Amino acid sequence: MAAVSVVIPCYCCSKTIKRSLQSIENQILKPAEVILIDDASGDGTLAVLQALENEYPNWIKVIALEKNAGAASARNAGWAIASQPYIAFLDADDSWHVDKLRIQFEYMTANQDAVLSGHQCVVLEDKPPLPKIEEDYAVTEINGRSLLMRNAFSTPTVMLKRDIAFRFKYGKRHAEDLLLWQQIAFAGLRVVRLECPLAYVHKPLFGVGGLSANLWKMEKGELSNLVILYRSGLIGVLSYCGAAIFSLAKFARRIAISKFRAFDRKMPESGRF
Repeated sequence: MAAVSVVIPCYCCSKTIKRSLQSIENQILKPAEVILIDDASGDGTLAVLQALENEYPNWIKVIALEKNAGAASARNAGWAIASQPYIAFLDADDSWHVDKLRIQFEYMTANQDAVLSGHQCVVLEDKPPLPKIEEDYAVTEINGRSLLMRNAFSTPTVMLKRDIAFRFKYGKRHAEDLLLWQQIAFAGLRVVRLECPLAYVHKPLFGVGGLSANLWKMEKGELSNLVILYRSGLIGVLSYCGAAIFSLAKFARRIAISKFRAFDRKMPESGRF
């Protein structure tokens, strides 16, 4: 069993949480505990989580938040009660490859200077065959500057050391994960990406459902990260301006892609690209 606490924020996820949990239960190397945080769903999700806790009483822990505060705050609540030295994040509508924890945990324990690792993530909308995992994967060093240009990994790919000083920004609902990775990297701590696909999302990464569907709010979240980094003295004015312009250019591209997807969905099958 891996010395890992898995933290999953849960909001109105009664239809998907079992798939996520099944991918954890199927792990070749299982985590020591799974922490499910109900973010005041109000739709019966909490009852589903409590039933899972009763089914796995020594493995699953459930936290029920009184007020909805967003995924960042829910993850922090789970982080606060985690008992293991490493924390892995998963979202309630995503899943993992069966060998994810073994590969990532072995890397983290063999490379103690790395405080955070992520890996590749694959979109699985129509249940295609899972990608083959190569044991001789490459490892990419991720620094703060590169994280100004793009988010190197999505939250369900991340494993980090529990006792680092940083946390998700309470109440922040968009790009809160990227801000945490940026703060860790700019603090000079080692951040890496394992170049193998070990996590799966079951919808496009932006433009369909969830918080990321609201592209302007997501963009404002990224821009607010830059303000926080600038005011903290972690980046200068030139880096701030350059990163802001680049972020807005990415936003324009996302809008174009989302409009294309919407147009394509409305087209009859015979007329689709």
